[in-house]
Amino acid sequence: QVQLVESGGGLVQPGGSLRVSCAASGFTLDYYGIAWFRQAPGKEREGVSCISLDDGSTSYADSVKGRFTISRDKGNNTILLQMNSLKAEDTAVYYCAATDDSAAIWCSGSFSPGEYDYWGRGTQVTVSS
Repeated sequence: QVQLVESGGGLVQPGGSLRVSCAASGFTLDYYGIAWFRQAPGKEREGVSCISLDDGSTSYADSVKGRFTISRDKGNNTILLQMNSLKAEDTAVYYCAATDDSAAIWCSGSFSPGEYDYWGRGTQVTVSS
């Protein structure tokens, strides 16, 4: 069964750090482009970061550039998102998604949810003092 499972969310103070993970089962992430999306209450889902199929390209939303880092742990079939200098506006449910779309696998930064085939259920990140 193809599955993505996010973990690592929680409550952190402004300025703090958190690392969320996305573990895959039933398929190998090596052959997919991967993205992180987030959705805050009352807001649309937005793209946060993506990494290309060959790890040669990454992209970040302007709001997280310089603070978040996406990486791939091939040995564990996992995608990581390191989040530093967190702000209250980063509070959201964070989702990982995988795609084999011929364009989206190269992580152009368009962050179109419709291009992603597999989704996790999300992990809550709350930034608050």
